Formats: sequence, structure tokens, C-alpha cells
Amino acid sequence: MRILLLGFGHVGRMLASILSSEQNVHHKIRQLDATVVGIVTLEHGCLYNPHGISLAEALEQYRIRGGFLPTAAGSKPRSALEAVESVDYDVLVELTTLSIEHGGEPALSHLRAALRRSKHVVCANKGPLAFAYQELRGLARSSCRQLLFESTVMDGAPVFSLARNGLRGCTVKALSGILNSTTTYVLSQMERGFSLSSAVEHAQQAGFAERQPRHDLEGWDAAAKICVLWNALADANITPHDVERSGITHITPAIAQEAVARSRPIRLVARAWTEAGRPRAVVRPEEIPLSDPLSVVSGTGAALRIETDCMNPILIMQEHPSVLDTAYGVLNDLLLVSEAATP
Repeated sequence: MRILLLGFGHVGRMLASILSSEQNVHHKIRQLDATVVGIVTLEHGCLYNPHGISLAEALEQYRIRGGFLPTAAGSKPRSALEAVESVDYDVLVELTTLSIEHGGEPALSHLRAALRRSKHVVCANKGPLAFAYQELRGLARSSCRQLLFESTVMDGAPVFSLARNGLRGCTVKALSGILNSTTTYVLSQMERGFSLSSAVEHAQQAGFAERQPRHDLEGWDAAAKICVLWNALADANITPHDVERSGITHITPAIAQEAVARSRPIRLVARAWTEAGRPRAVVRPEEIPLSDPLSVVSGTGAALRIETDCMNPILIMQEHPSVLDTAYGVLNDLLLVSEAATP
């Protein structure tokens, strides 16, 4: 299975590490017979070798130089879209960053181009699915290829695979959850007296908050995630601009501490449901009573509550996810593609 990898940030490098030197640690991943033929980044260069890139050498080059030299052996500079449209590969792995301002672009164009070439797609970038899920699903079905995106929500926790394999025959009626780890961490720190800026700085130093955390703090990241969930699980067609959204920038340490004193911690909650036949979604900070299981989510944790017509609510909780969780979600999707392709 030949992979074209777009993006080589924390998740991309963890994925490369597992596929190379750490396969002996994660022994069940040995069954994944995969070769990365291209790595394309926006600012740090590209690598291309039709016979396969040495991931160990790519990681070492990136560690030393912070990118790939255009003259390095096996490298071939090209834009991401050019690579998607011309490189010979089987699976596109899209790991670039979320773009709200540009409606999921350029990642959306990457996915369109790959599916139109009848390539499988594994995507950890929530933007394309939040803005154009129905279109992309249609392209995947028409080309008889897989479109998988487990790591777009909850850092690779098996949300979509659970729904796909464990909720057959169920209609998803409503979703609610705490989906953005940065805001959960920031609010948890503010409960301890840290300012918003200090809490964000700590999250950035820990490596799970973006250099520009506006998408997190203003609720855009959570809005994109609830769109991906509602589109995929309830066959909806909403975008982040359809979500009633409010972030946490107005929350102060005093407000957070006072809420905890009343046993009602504040968390950024995403909800989706159907009202009068129309999909609705909202993201906003809420005070959560201790009787609600969501109240125990803290630090970098996340949780999702799924309500269906056939079962009582199902709660998925995640404790202290890391970049390994996100990379594992991508690996799990790659394993699904590989298994489906095996006679």
C-alpha cells in the first residue's frame, strides 16, 4: 500500500515513527504493509521516491534541519495539490491544519482530487468533512474507494468505527460532548487561578495547543468537530457557519472558580439535534452539574454522548489523549483500507 502523506507535524512524525522504528513496539501494526512514497509540507519542503522513502532518514533530516532540503536524495519539490494529482499512490493521508476562513481549503481540494483519481483517503483534518462531507462521501462511493476520518474527532478514539459497526439499524437522535482539549485544559487551569493567557501558554508549551489558538478559544474547532459528527452519524449537511457558537474568551478565573465552588464546572460543550425536521448545532460554555458524567472531564480529556432511537445513551470518554492517540486513529484507518483491499 503506497501512501502519499500531506503534512509532517506532530501527528505525521509520530505516524512515521510507528511505521518505521516502532513497529516492534506496536507489534499488531506489523500486518500493515505500507510504503510512504511522498511527504509534502507547506513550509518545510517535500520528499518523493516512487520506491519508498526511508522514514527513519526523513525523521532524522527533519529533526536536524526542521525540514527537507530540495537537493536531498529522493526529494522532488512539488505542491501538495500537484502531488495529489500526479504521484502514483494508493492512499492519501491528509494531516494538514484546519482552515475555517477558507472553508476547509486547501485540504478539501486535496481530498476531491484524490477521490476523483480513485484513491483511498484517510483524513485527520476536520475541515473538509465539516464543510463538504456529503460531496466527499458521494465521490468516495462513486469511485468505490474508502473515505475514513477517525482522527478528526477525539484524537482517534473509535467514534466513527463504533457507529459504523456497532450502531447498525440505529438512528442517531442527538449528540453532546466536550470535544476540544485545549479549552478543557485552559478552563481546568483557570479553576486553579491561572489567567487565560497563562493557561494557553502552558497548553502551547505542552504541545497540544496551536501557536494561534483562536479556533480553539472561540469555539471554531469544536464547531467543526460537531459538524463532522452530525454529518457522518446523522446524514446531515451542516457547516461550522451553521453552528450557534460562543467561545471561552469571556470566562475569567473568578467565574471558573465560582462555578466550581457551586459544584458546576464550566466546560465548552458541543450539541447537535434535529428540531422541526432541521439539523441544529450549538457550541457554548456551560455549567455542568456533578450529576452529569461530562462534569468529570478535565485536563486534556474529552467525551461524547450519543443518543439513538434503539439504545439508551452511549458515553465515550477519553483520558489524557496524546499525539499517539491521533496517530493511532490514522493507523487504524489505514489498517481498514488494507484489510478491505486484501482478497
